[in-house]
Amino acid sequence: MQSPRSIVSMKRPKSPLPPPPSTPPTPQQRQSFRKLISPVSSKRRNILQNPQPLPAAEIKWKPLNISKSELYLPLTFPTGQTFRWKKTGPLQYTGPVGPHLISLKQLEDDGVGYCCHFTDSEDAARIDLFDFLNMGISLNSIWDEFRAADERFAELALYLEGARVLRQDPLECLIQFICSSNNNIQRITKMVDFISSKGRFLGNVGGLDFFEFPSPEKLALLSESELREAGFGYRAKYIVGTAAALQSKPGGGLEWLASLRKVDLQGAIDGLSSLPGVGPKVAACIALFSLDQHHAIPVDTHVWQIATRYLIPELAGTRLTPRICNRVADAFVSKYGKYAGWAQTLLFIAELPSQKAILPSSFWDTKEGSSVELQVKIQATQETKEVIHYKRKRTAK
Repeated sequence: MQSPRSIVSMKRPKSPLPPPPSTPPTPQQRQSFRKLISPVSSKRRNILQNPQPLPAAEIKWKPLNISKSELYLPLTFPTGQTFRWKKTGPLQYTGPVGPHLISLKQLEDDGVGYCCHFTDSEDAARIDLFDFLNMGISLNSIWDEFRAADERFAELALYLEGARVLRQDPLECLIQFICSSNNNIQRITKMVDFISSKGRFLGNVGGLDFFEFPSPEKLALLSESELREAGFGYRAKYIVGTAAALQSKPGGGLEWLASLRKVDLQGAIDGLSSLPGVGPKVAACIALFSLDQHHAIPVDTHVWQIATRYLIPELAGTRLTPRICNRVADAFVSKYGKYAGWAQTLLFIAELPSQKAILPSSFWDTKEGSSVELQVKIQATQETKEVIHYKRKRTAK
């Protein structure tokens, strides 16, 4: 998720991250998305032999048979998970999924339609798209559990249904979130677009060019000076260093990154944190959005404030240290379980200005919304009283 979050610079915490609950996901939660897909055609073809801008009126949308409660595009794409998908029309988003260029649109019946602008196989594109959309997980099923665990989540879910966590390519996700460090959305997008442009051109939709993400070998050709000239600043050395580190691993790092989907969360965090420019917050984002680490909690000041407002108010006013970050992550996992990262994503989205504007004012009761500030004032008042008391004791002596 890089949205208007501020990134917290800190050393990697020494204490282990909270383990997920022992209860595995139910069959209703985890299902094979391949069963949801009916073959389109057996013929391999390019939708666009020479990709050119395609007018929106000419796009023929094919239904994905996904309901709004399972996927609502405006709550999934522009919320900081990925910076490669762009808005190309009303309720329409376009982006690459591996070698495929695809547009998605929220239809009038609240379903989702798709269009493959460029692909060698539409059947393969649909399979890869469903994988990218994480459709092996039933959002309705896990949200039922969240609603039962948290009354406030149940109320928010009425207005913010369909906010999914994507399952991105690990290499793409890694590079995107290295770019996100101490950065804003506009600059992150510009950096990600620059790196993406080193890959194969896929097409132009809505006046925007789209590219297949460059291979590890192409990433390794980038120089620090080239990246600095493109505005990457100190992140240039991290991109170059990470590309070099991946080259030393099997498959240019692709096999190693994929293997992190099979280890526990702490193992994934440790592995990612061995790469230049990857701290605990960035590692948690990559783990959640690409490595199937569903209970990873990317903790920054915004997530910390959510936690201290609704989960652990006793920590309000404390300094955000690695130990406190672990307590915040533990609080989310204790409350929401194995898919805590999905719950945290919805709660974070609810805090975005664009969503606050459409939610009832009751969600942002002044007294409730200012709990963090109130706790800070209480702590400051208590400290002042202690100082006065100490001075009086010294005067009395």
